[in-house]
Amino acid sequence: MKNKKIVVAGHLCVDITPKFFESQRTDSVSALLKPGKLLNVGNATNSVGGVVANTGLALKKFGSEVILLGKIADDAFGSIIERTFQEQTAAQHLIHAENESTSYTMVIAPPGIDRIFLHHPGTNDTFCYEDLDFDLIAQAGHFHFGYPPLMRSMYVDGGSELIRIFKKVKELGLTTSLDMAAVEDGSEVAACDWAKLIRDVLPYVDFFVPSIEELGYMMDRPLYNEWNRRANGADITLMLDAREDVKPLADRLIEWGAKCVLIKCGASGMYLRTACSEVMSQIDPQFGDWDNLDIFEKSYVPDLILSGTGAGDTSIAAFLKAAIDGYPASRCLQLATGTGASCITAYDTLSGLLSFEELIRKIDGGWEKNSF
Repeated sequence: MKNKKIVVAGHLCVDITPKFFESQRTDSVSALLKPGKLLNVGNATNSVGGVVANTGLALKKFGSEVILLGKIADDAFGSIIERTFQEQTAAQHLIHAENESTSYTMVIAPPGIDRIFLHHPGTNDTFCYEDLDFDLIAQAGHFHFGYPPLMRSMYVDGGSELIRIFKKVKELGLTTSLDMAAVEDGSEVAACDWAKLIRDVLPYVDFFVPSIEELGYMMDRPLYNEWNRRANGADITLMLDAREDVKPLADRLIEWGAKCVLIKCGASGMYLRTACSEVMSQIDPQFGDWDNLDIFEKSYVPDLILSGTGAGDTSIAAFLKAAIDGYPASRCLQLATGTGASCITAYDTLSGLLSFEELIRKIDGGWEKNSF
């Protein structure tokens, strides 16, 4: 691809994570968080999150020229985001909203139990077609959008606003990619017909990059419930089989008109499924040899594990950067899974990331793969 500038648009928020102490380790949140109880915690970590921050800033760190389009308000949380982006020289295109509030997430993560998220969607819910400067977008070669399930305007009315955005971007001649997010069961967003929405937007998406849990929930709810029953509270991704569980959903997406499907499978790895050469060449001639690919790439053993925050988003950044730069599909997958393993070696999203040169040296030097 000649134009390698990348737009990353969509969900953006501030993550606030109070530090719990090891002495507060528990296997029951109710034993720790009780009405009327004062619980002393450590300092809080404030960081930016969402696809615009995680994928966008990772792409910038990998050397891509980026345009980052997230929506914030003129409040304290908006100032945190703007200051962080200014430090990365990436704040110039943030969208400012009047009389709204910036999105934030309170991450409750006591040792011993899974994290609990208290999320305020804020300006993400009002993000819409009219917020986007398409003259600016037209200067890029690729458009990446993330987390429509966390952005109300993107899923109401059958996702018509999301489809409108992608249709316009394709008319401008850009290649495109779409990432998803988990759906809160029983919420308004859960009532959306996600299978239909996906099917309707796929004609305008070149690289569809959801997680397997998101796909299961959106495309086949009974199957997803069966997965949960089989997992019995454990990590779903560690008990799924690439051939039996993941491939059928990817095949269905290809039948619906998907060109390239990359499915994040958690700690297990990533699965790539592509259409035929003729369809892949419609993205760009350089993808003509990505013909009917069917590859599961196991994850790499990380040097250490500190936090999984942003691992999926940064792995997508690596995959997109590598694909746009013309790396073979196999190397794109290696760089993506290697980036996921690198990301989790730091508490924040970016500090653990390695350059492609460093990753390739580790990979070609025999970086050990996970066996699960």
